[in-house]
Amino acid sequence: MFKSSASAIFLSALLLAGCSDILFPEKQEGELQWSFNSGTKAIGRGQDIPDTNDFILNIQNSAGEVIYNGTYGASPEKISVAGGSYTVGAISQKFTVPKFASPQYGDTKVVSVSAGKTTKVILECMLMNSGVKLNINENFLKAYPNGALLLKSAEGKLAYSFTEQRVAYFNPGPVSLILTNEGKDETLLTRTLSSRQILTIGVSAGDPIGQSGGTGKDGMSVKLDVDTTAVYLNEDYIIGGGGTSEQTGLNRNSAFNIAAAKAHVGAEDVWVHGYIVGGDLTSGATGISFDAPFKSATNLAIASRSSVCEKQYCISVSLPKGDIRDELNLTDHPDLIGKEIYLRGNIVESYYGLVGIKETTEFFLK
Repeated sequence: MFKSSASAIFLSALLLAGCSDILFPEKQEGELQWSFNSGTKAIGRGQDIPDTNDFILNIQNSAGEVIYNGTYGASPEKISVAGGSYTVGAISQKFTVPKFASPQYGDTKVVSVSAGKTTKVILECMLMNSGVKLNINENFLKAYPNGALLLKSAEGKLAYSFTEQRVAYFNPGPVSLILTNEGKDETLLTRTLSSRQILTIGVSAGDPIGQSGGTGKDGMSVKLDVDTTAVYLNEDYIIGGGGTSEQTGLNRNSAFNIAAAKAHVGAEDVWVHGYIVGGDLTSGATGISFDAPFKSATNLAIASRSSVCEKQYCISVSLPKGDIRDELNLTDHPDLIGKEIYLRGNIVESYYGLVGIKETTEFFLK
């Protein structure tokens, strides 16, 4: 009887050990990778193009526990996580209350990671908030010399001075234009804006029969001209492009990023965008030095972000003799590590065991 029980316990233990992957899948790990779309765009107008390397990256599991929170540029290429659901988001800046000239770019994706598999998250670079711009006519100033215009949302309000030229940014939702005059507030207009929408409103003084608004001196009214053609969604500024037919690498604004460059082996006289991460290349699997001092002045390595420290994620660059080598070699300029760079040359299948750039003719350090 005892032997039978012992055998049963032993058999049960074997079955549990053999089936642990099935019974406890949460203990298995998969890999999570993330990157910006090779043709990523910042959708907006009249703003500086943000550097995705400086974006705030946040990764959380389904319980809300933070797996990573820091700059995108300092993040690893991948992490091992338990199987489950994860939220991956990246933003150019935090945005909570209305501000002038404060576009927020980024994206958020929810993905499922399976044990033993790699899940890749592709992030876009889109305008996440919305905005309003007022064009105030001189006749409005004459009609309302003591008046003031406010833009208000649920998160706060902004005084829009008569000389203001910037876009006022808000979280998506209702935004109201308010006239304050002689101690009274009057809502002239309310519009519900979505992400990536910028609304331009012309404000002028019209006759009392015109489009309604507050009443000013001499019975003058406020006339509003809502420019619906200025609500734009699709004006693109390229960030390390290379993902669409229009992003061909033929100029700096359409430069291939690292992933796109690897997919365009054989392309000649094209621009590639990345970050200088190392040098002293050799043909070995780990043949890159990521820290100074450097010995070789003839080559360097670039990657999709400045934190990369594994050869497999890099592109090799040959530095031709002359001004380019003089200005970019890491033996003389170790401070270039981490710098953003655009290079013009030919993409070759192999240079020191990596997809590489040779016959470089031009560069631009940002």
